Amino acid sequence: MELSDEMLKEISYIKISKYRTKVMMSLEEGEVLIPTQIAKKSNIRPNHISKVLGELKAHALVECINPEVRKGRLYRLTEHGEDVVKNLE
Repeated sequence: MELSDEMLKEISYIKISKYRTKVMMSLEEGEVLIPTQIAKKSNIRPNHISKVLGELKAHALVECINPEVRKGRLYRLTEHGEDVVKNLE
């Protein structure tokens, strides 16, 4: 299957950062996690997670499903994010 230029750019954007790669992989297959769970699952210190999630959100790869709360925000991959993860391997 031929990947679009846009998809290739997104895959490249993820792969140049091991943090972004680990966060994307930890959110695979419809998982919904809070940042501390993502930190544990991806072996990244929690203080780095919010920055990475912000970057991924800006690229519409992850979404927060309860942005109104201060603690316990839940994150999941967007459909676009799921497509990118499938092509990361």
